[in-house]
Amino acid sequence: MPTTIPDSTRAAVLHGAGDLRIERLPVPRLGPDDVLVAVDAVGVCGSDMHYFASGRNGGNVLRQPTVLGHEASGVVTAAGADVALAVGTRVAVEPAVGCGRCATCRTGRYNLCPIGTCLGSPPTHGTISEYLVAPSRAIHPLPDAIGTELGSLIEPLAVAVWAVQRADVRAGHRVLVTGAGPIGILVAQVATAVGAAEVVVTDVVDDRLARAAELGATATINTGTTELGRTGMDRLIECSAHPAALWQGIHALGPAARATVVGQAPPSVDGLPLAFLQRFEIDLVTAFRYAHAFPAAIAFAASGRVDLAGILTGRFPLSATADALRAPGDDPSHLKVVVRPGS
Repeated sequence: MPTTIPDSTRAAVLHGAGDLRIERLPVPRLGPDDVLVAVDAVGVCGSDMHYFASGRNGGNVLRQPTVLGHEASGVVTAAGADVALAVGTRVAVEPAVGCGRCATCRTGRYNLCPIGTCLGSPPTHGTISEYLVAPSRAIHPLPDAIGTELGSLIEPLAVAVWAVQRADVRAGHRVLVTGAGPIGILVAQVATAVGAAEVVVTDVVDDRLARAAELGATATINTGTTELGRTGMDRLIECSAHPAALWQGIHALGPAARATVVGQAPPSVDGLPLAFLQRFEIDLVTAFRYAHAFPAAIAFAASGRVDLAGILTGRFPLSATADALRAPGDDPSHLKVVVRPGS
């Protein structure tokens, strides 16, 4: 295992919509609390696909060349003077840890830090790179039960863990998950792991619904062909980012239920049934990234209660990053693809 710090790293740099280039960039200097990671795998997220396709993701716009990616795993190759991690430690990287100093961070909700940055959110360089530098608090050692490649999927699993926590899923609950993408399927697995009695997953793509069923969903419904109806569910976790799914899901809830929005919401949703929510005291909450969710995500994966390998459907070398970014859109049966920067 090399302990010297390389001068440069190859990385996937987005210059504009559809303009992705593999370039060599300088490796940032390590501060006393920083860790240098040789990146093994990077999961492709919907946000990466949005940046690649349009140069923006929601309200965040690409204004200068930026390395994409925020889901990453790898191996520690060097560390600052104040870091106790040993060279050779396999790790998952948490891309957004907040400033650690503001009032919001001090309450523990660093995911809402007003001045925080996230790897791969322009202009902050991301993880589709041979090497990356991150603060030690963003580095999470992986146990032997989790392979290094699958460690890149701890980040989306942390999203699912936080979503289930925000939804307050409890033992015996009947849970509806709208959207059978990677996050939705992980949410369904976490909900089952914490004791949900029934987990129903909806989507309009049969291949994705089949995978959800294989990975433990109690039932699946193709809402393109079947009406969801009033089913009296206790919890809705909306992972599709489609307003129609949110509307249908809310109306499937019973009294005193809770709806949690996880999929990236549009700026506004016309026709949100506020009167229905009020009449039945249905709580509407949201989830943004995660806070302190990586340890639980690692524990779920290490114990086998969540199957990460079941959502991994493709691998690409660094040179084919653009193909990786197109793959889920070209083939909806794809769930999670990874880029292997070292290959």
